[in-house]
Amino acid sequence: MPDTDRFNFQTGSWSRDAAPGNAATLVIAGDWAPIRAFAPLIESDPQAIYGDVLPVLREADLSLVNLEAPLSDIGSEVCKSGTVFKGNTCHVKGLTAVPFSAVTLGNNHMFDFGVEAFSQTAGVLDCHGIARTGAGMTKKEAEAALILEAKGVRIAIVNISEGEDLTAAGPGPGVAGWDIEGAWARIRDLKKDMARAIHAVIAVVHCGLEYIPFAPEYVTQAFRELADAGADAVLGHHPHVPQGLFFHKNTPVCCSLGNFVFYQPTNFFWRKVGYLVRLHISPKGLAGLDIEPYRIHDQGVQMLAGPDREYFFKRFKQLSEPLSTPEGSRDAWQGFLDYYGVSGLRNEVNMILNKLDNTPGKGAAMFRNRLTTAQHFYHWKDLLTRVVQDKMGQSPVWARDLAREWLTRQVENE
Repeated sequence: MPDTDRFNFQTGSWSRDAAPGNAATLVIAGDWAPIRAFAPLIESDPQAIYGDVLPVLREADLSLVNLEAPLSDIGSEVCKSGTVFKGNTCHVKGLTAVPFSAVTLGNNHMFDFGVEAFSQTAGVLDCHGIARTGAGMTKKEAEAALILEAKGVRIAIVNISEGEDLTAAGPGPGVAGWDIEGAWARIRDLKKDMARAIHAVIAVVHCGLEYIPFAPEYVTQAFRELADAGADAVLGHHPHVPQGLFFHKNTPVCCSLGNFVFYQPTNFFWRKVGYLVRLHISPKGLAGLDIEPYRIHDQGVQMLAGPDREYFFKRFKQLSEPLSTPEGSRDAWQGFLDYYGVSGLRNEVNMILNKLDNTPGKGAAMFRNRLTTAQHFYHWKDLLTRVVQDKMGQSPVWARDLAREWLTRQVENE
């Protein structure tokens, strides 16, 4: 039986045949930042913000989360295309309260307050024994795999991101950027490195267009390439909403875990929902996977239960099933493009032009990011290509309907 057919959308679990009982568990969470309403809560009572999710994190042998803000008391805000985030050094207690084993830093906010703030963040994490990967003072450091170990099982984490606002590491500081060929080679080398005795390689990727139900086609293609390289699992975040799961040649791929401890002042339903991924890893490799969904509220996070959990997995199945083939992934992406339409592009361009008039630096950064970052480049290119080819409105209805729900459903409409 193919692995994709063994995922249980009622329990949110999958396991290989004869999965061993001596596996180590690694729980991976999405975006975490001590910002907005969560900042004072993390500072005053860091354990409380995790609610009943805390035991799930603590029961794992290892835990990994995406730190989507520098933790620094210094630095100056940079001019960039989007919102800037920063916590303070004291907010590290929100990570040590679990405690998380490690963080990924390859994202679009790690350099929001410059190199000094990043450097202090790295020092704070090191001081508190929290391992890190995905960003560094050199390209080599940013791209270096992180090795975690528990129960005699050694797990390599390869973290990359799109390097928005030209933050990908070159000769100097930055994040591990959108170099799929380079990541492919690093994964393949780790799988072949007998001296390091790596039992599993997990690719964690910060990418994709925000708030939509389906990963863009270039993302699902990249995820399949990383699986072909030998990644035992591929997990994505950045869209700030949950996206689906598919298997590529028996490798599970979770397109987006959604927000975690990341507060957004919004009533949009799907921006308030996310999921943890629990990986079971043995000396023989990946043995199983569990999806653990939760809701984000004003005081933190809470596990979904009962009808809420059932509804999540009903929608999760609808998100996941089309992704089983490249053709289904393409249909899903084109459904969003049709929903967004020419009017959406016109509104976006006009908004940027207004920024250029009123705040030239910000407007220039936004336009530059549309041209240089994969998510925006492919969004515009693929949409304009459909217009040129007169194919707008030809995507499946289900894809457009899910795009509408993800982008418009309000919490009060439950």
